[in-house]
Amino acid sequence: MTINEEALAIRLQYNGILTTASKVPLKDRHDLSVLYTPGVAEPCKLIKENKDLSFDYTCRGNMVAIISDGTRVLGLGDIGPEAAIPVMEGKAVLFKTFGDVDALPICLDTKDPDKFIETVRLLQPSFAGINLEDISSPKCYDIECKLKEICDIPVFHDDQHGTAIALMSAVIGALRFVKKDLKTAKVVVNGCGAAGSAIGRLLVNMGAENVIMVDRFGALYDGIDAPLDRIQDYLKTVTNKNKEKGNLADIAKGADVLVGVSAPHVFTKEIIASMNTDAIVFGMANPVPETTYEDAIAAGARVAGTGRSDAPNQVNNVTVFPGVFRGAMDVRARAITEEMKIAAVMAIADLIDEKDLRADYVVADAFDPRVAPAVAAAVARVAIETGVARVNVDPEVVRANTMKRVGR
Repeated sequence: MTINEEALAIRLQYNGILTTASKVPLKDRHDLSVLYTPGVAEPCKLIKENKDLSFDYTCRGNMVAIISDGTRVLGLGDIGPEAAIPVMEGKAVLFKTFGDVDALPICLDTKDPDKFIETVRLLQPSFAGINLEDISSPKCYDIECKLKEICDIPVFHDDQHGTAIALMSAVIGALRFVKKDLKTAKVVVNGCGAAGSAIGRLLVNMGAENVIMVDRFGALYDGIDAPLDRIQDYLKTVTNKNKEKGNLADIAKGADVLVGVSAPHVFTKEIIASMNTDAIVFGMANPVPETTYEDAIAAGARVAGTGRSDAPNQVNNVTVFPGVFRGAMDVRARAITEEMKIAAVMAIADLIDEKDLRADYVVADAFDPRVAPAVAAAVARVAIETGVARVNVDPEVVRANTMKRVGR
């Protein structure tokens, strides 16, 4: 049986891969009175006086909504809300497995961003966090931006920021291995959609000073005459300070790092061979990357990685979102800030000691038991330091509790 056949069979056998279950037993009339009426009235009365107590007395405190409109699903495109459910359901399983975060798939039957925003706003009282997923760009930027403005709980578009955090942790590890500095390295990002734009912004925010973004119209630069969305319009002003012009093959010459969030097979042997010595190449297109790990190494890259699990240096969002939400929820954060994202990058990157770095091991594995606890602790610490946390919890307690919760 192939992976695809097994994926269908297991979902048909179990009628999906997600369920709900009670945390406490209901076996007699006493339990019924405690869990439902009349006992249930007591937490209701307390929460009426202080809404924040809903995080303590209900499932809300550990519940994330995974919300999509199905307009940009994996490598499948606009397949609709019903067809998007399997992805959201799978994401919920990852949340639970890697972060002990309860998550509920919600797929909305609208392509109208205003309706989407209003629906999520109305759902806010039931959740401690919102994970936006598989929404087409550029509307995903406006949806996230508005929801962050009007919601009092974390809103995180994983396709943007989860990918950017995971990728940046790999880039940091690779640069350490080849003894290059992020500040001065020439970094080329091919693809300026949701993920690519988020990577570009995070690179700049982490101090990279020689970043060039490339899209179908060539390199972005201040003054380019091209139909840009508002995020691309911002990126053209903070990247490519020398205003280099040309296509990917032109811009990749002499690059230290080449990142792809674009299309299969576009990183040719010639492009990789034209890069600087000790080149670093990450092809993130899904499910077929810009180059395979083997082809990148054969073309001269010192370090390579993809999003695939069948090759070294897999860059995987599962190293990010369970720990990010775990840490944010444990301190009841009101938002996930840029500082928290950078803390997550460094928490993942720092898991590998300098002495343990290898060309085929520059980023922590998704199943490394240290990942989610480290990310949770780092995110919690910065949330407290920057004032977005509702409660103060020792970050090391967050780390220890996360390790216990996920059995790692």
